[in-house]
Amino acid sequence: MGGGGKGMRVVRKIEDLAPFYQSASSEAKAAFGDGSVFLERYVERPRHIEVQIIGDGKGNAVHLWERDCSVQRRYQKVIEIAPAWSLDPELRKKLHEDSLKLMTSANYKNAGTVEFLVDAEGRHYFI
Repeated sequence: MGGGGKGMRVVRKIEDLAPFYQSASSEAKAAFGDGSVFLERYVERPRHIEVQIIGDGKGNAVHLWERDCSVQRRYQKVIEIAPAWSLDPELRKKLHEDSLKLMTSANYKNAGTVEFLVDAEGRHYFI
């Protein structure tokens, strides 16, 4: 659990891992009642791209295109731009394909959002 940057820390040196972990765990426990911590790769200055999906629960899904949610304040979205501006057509296609693969393999039923971070080289990471 988390949200709004609560419990988030960026570890740039290995010696910071233990104290940052403890600090993040304490903050998560106070905010959410659970001190569990999830570690993930830090992407410097990413674009935050979301793909809207609707699934029928039987392995079928469609995407409703993407939006750019990169404009944020304190890890909270301020503006959502749809469709995502200046997105490479091949990257757009890959984001849609990967979103559909994820949701169809899970037999997802409902409307939902698949979120990605995109780095400066155009690599995308599921979040």
